[in-house]
Amino acid sequence: MRSFDFAPLYRATVGFDQIADLMDRVLANDVGQPTYPPYNIEKTADDAYRISIAVAGFSESDLGVEVKDHALVVSARKAEDDQDRTYLHRGIATRAFERRFHLADHVRVTGASHVDGMLHIDLKREIPEALKPRRIEIAKADTVTTGKDVVDADTVN
Repeated sequence: MRSFDFAPLYRATVGFDQIADLMDRVLANDVGQPTYPPYNIEKTADDAYRISIAVAGFSESDLGVEVKDHALVVSARKAEDDQDRTYLHRGIATRAFERRFHLADHVRVTGASHVDGMLHIDLKREIPEALKPRRIEIAKADTVTTGKDVVDADTVN
């Protein structure tokens, strides 16, 4: 794996700290990234997304979804109620997990649902009015007002 030095980026830019931190996080987490539980990220509209996580064997009370510091944290812990059971084969993994998703600015969680062993988390990007592009009307020059400012040379003399 390559390691990159972002020091020149920090020296030459102002306000791009989040991009460099994101690159550091991605490169540091590349090795040994957990694959459990499997998940999908889909784009459902221009500014809407859905994260679907396979959580077979977990109930709604076993799952936790919270947002803190621009990160969506999904966790699960199964209550140990099957200790008296003897399994011949145990292929359904119900081990505890915590999965983090870093959210971009202005992306918020709009809802979550648990259907057929899948946890669906809906996200929406809501750009504030102050950051949206706006069209500025260009006023036409009024010939009447500019005509009043001009003084006739014959009346002055």
